[in-house]
Amino acid sequence: MLNTDAGRKVRGLLVGVCMAAAALSVQAAALVVVQVAPMTGVAASLGRAYEAGLQLALAQFNAAGGAAGNTLRLVSGDDGSRPQDTVSLTRTLVAEQRPLVLAGYFGTRGVSDLVASGLLDQEKLPLVGYRATLLRGDVPLVYSVRAGLADQVDKIMQHLSTLGIDKAGVFMEEGPQTKAVQALVADAAARRRITVVATATVPAGSGKTEPAVTALHAAAPQAILMLASEASAGFVEGYRAAGGGAQLFASSDVDVEQLARRLGDEQLAGISIAQVTPSPTRLTTRLVRDFQQALKASKNPLPASHAMLEGYINGRVIAEAVKRAGANPTRESLVKALDGMDRLDLGDYVIAFRPGEHTGSRYVDLSIVAGSGRLRQ
Repeated sequence: MLNTDAGRKVRGLLVGVCMAAAALSVQAAALVVVQVAPMTGVAASLGRAYEAGLQLALAQFNAAGGAAGNTLRLVSGDDGSRPQDTVSLTRTLVAEQRPLVLAGYFGTRGVSDLVASGLLDQEKLPLVGYRATLLRGDVPLVYSVRAGLADQVDKIMQHLSTLGIDKAGVFMEEGPQTKAVQALVADAAARRRITVVATATVPAGSGKTEPAVTALHAAAPQAILMLASEASAGFVEGYRAAGGGAQLFASSDVDVEQLARRLGDEQLAGISIAQVTPSPTRLTTRLVRDFQQALKASKNPLPASHAMLEGYINGRVIAEAVKRAGANPTRESLVKALDGMDRLDLGDYVIAFRPGEHTGSRYVDLSIVAGSGRLRQ
């Protein structure tokens, strides 16, 4: 039996250990990541794939022990592909969940409205990862893990130049940055000595593509850039039916699954799409091998896609920022960690942020749509 002094020492040691363990349990937490994205509606396939990719990365982070005992938990909200609902749903989830960070938002209007609402500034809440056309790379508290539209358009124009094409048309959705996008395209074309012979627009959310089809068919460009997501399938259908023979190129926002549901193989074949991630099925990079390993370990029923891989990249960036944000991450320390992330190599895919430059990637490749929506990259 222990004597009284020894017993008191042992009991004191046990109490100290228990108190330390309790302190650690208080400090360690399941840190919340909030996503508001289209889980239903016209853009649902992209939203669900992106969400699945985020989940893969966070699960991988948690399975490895997290950081300082902290884990990450994704809470997703469905705006039903209605950008007018994005801000109100975000406000609700921010109040209820008190997230560390927002991630995986969709649509130029929804993201622009969120920035304009002042919510991010009021809450000192960063948004890391979105699919939208924001031409500025220095929006405070907003970080992109993908190449911007300028890099995508430049890649397409470079390819057109190698093909000997010198006349291009543009099909795009109207929005708050219409003139800026047109200027961006014109500048990229001029650098490659390509003339933009016609630009046709369609109201955002509208399926009325007939005027655009007529205008671009009459202008007879050799290639057409499609900078519209929801309206692209209708445009391709109408343009090909009218006998249009220009080569079609699209930004990464175009949903291949949506195209495949509406268009036949002959209409789909040959469309080129700018991709901001490597092929999610080619195991030539460490990033894709890690992604495929996480996918196989999960119960995710969705097939691998570029949108899913982009979501995975997004989750990996957030996980790395949490590791760098200290034992008790806050929104402020997470922002500091992101601004100091001047080179994060995820495996042949580099993310680089710094104060005043929040577009983290310059990676762009072109894929070609074959029959039934299959991609060759």
